[in-house]
Amino acid sequence: MIDDISTKVGIVVDVSTTLNPYREITVTTIAVLGAGRVGSAIARTAMDAGFEVNLAASGPAEDIALLAEIVTPGARAMTAADAVQGADIVVVAVPLHKHRTIDPTGLRGKIVVDAMNYWAAVDGAIDQFDADPRTSSEIVAEHFAGARVVKAFNHIGYHDLEEHRLPRGATGRRALAVASDDRAAAGEIAQVIERIGFDALDAGPLVAGAALEPGTEIFSGAFDAEALQHRLDEAAALASTPTLP
Repeated sequence: MIDDISTKVGIVVDVSTTLNPYREITVTTIAVLGAGRVGSAIARTAMDAGFEVNLAASGPAEDIALLAEIVTPGARAMTAADAVQGADIVVVAVPLHKHRTIDPTGLRGKIVVDAMNYWAAVDGAIDQFDADPRTSSEIVAEHFAGARVVKAFNHIGYHDLEEHRLPRGATGRRALAVASDDRAAAGEIAQVIERIGFDALDAGPLVAGAALEPGTEIFSGAFDAEALQHRLDEAAALASTPTLP
């Protein structure tokens, strides 16, 4: 439940900060690292919205190309190093326990979307995350030092990502939240979210991403912008409440 975030969020989160997802978008190419269900869904929705997609996964390049041809036709299959080199945004959508297998060197200075979750009940316990009081995205950001990390796409199912898209202004359009310590990077991802068919809301810095993690109301539900903003406000208020010793 949302009460669970009080143990991980220790600052006041300003969710009044507004992103501007409607300004001219500058992103043209997105690299997706991970060709599983989440990565493939992100790749397909990005291509549907007009983005070029570089897709990378583990294994030989020819196997990746065959997989891309079947599940993400139109995506350019390549190694991770090549995929990120020419990309404006890099989406990391590998199983969380494998994130450290990605070389952070080529990601320095780039916008990196953490679309992963630590969900022990489903994926098993990971000692590194159990022993650390920080949010999963803060731990991930430490590995990708120098990258502009944004938490996004983690509180929507891969099937919903493709099925729940609606045009801007449509009644009941679903909203997705982003969290980042880099405001400009968060704004870029807000543009991508808007373009693929969702409203984008600012959850605040990475630490506020606790409100989007498994076990929270936001993670478990689907909300329009007004309803999601209400839950983000509740999370921010809870986070600012001093805890008793």
